[in-house]
Amino acid sequence: MSEKKGERKSVLQGFKEFLMRGNVIELAVAVVVGAAFTSIVTAVVKGVINPIVGALGSKNLDNYQACLTTTCSVDKKTGQFTDGIYILWGSVLSAALTFLITAAVVYFLMILPMNRWKARQDAKKPTDTAPAAPTEIELLTEIRDALVAQRNGTSTAPDAASTAGAIISQKTQH
Repeated sequence: MSEKKGERKSVLQGFKEFLMRGNVIELAVAVVVGAAFTSIVTAVVKGVINPIVGALGSKNLDNYQACLTTTCSVDKKTGQFTDGIYILWGSVLSAALTFLITAAVVYFLMILPMNRWKARQDAKKPTDTAPAAPTEIELLTEIRDALVAQRNGTSTAPDAASTAGAIISQKTQH
């Protein structure tokens, strides 16, 4: 029984760690904000955009449609299609406008400020001013030059053998 308590504790601890990770919390906040914001955008599309588009015709974009067949009829009492094939392009246009407005607001009010904040935070971090480690080719060139100088008996460096040894030891450390 004590093993099950330990397992339960570790499972609960793991679940808590999972929930406390930043990306899970950010995702939950995004879902909640997105759901709340969708109703605002829908109201703006229906209350502002649709009447502007409706200045050319019907205020309700759902009424915009096209018939693909030559015989199309609508029941005047119910408004349902009784014959023909209709494309309801007004509904698609309304959904596309809602999506574009939502995406623009999320980008300009959430993503763009967050990216600017992250850039400022990264700019505040100290940069690494240490010189870059020599590349493999640079090390091999130095070793070659040291060995050539040692073979010729002319040393351009103070001690060609010790230079080659230092370079080799430095190479093995990386």
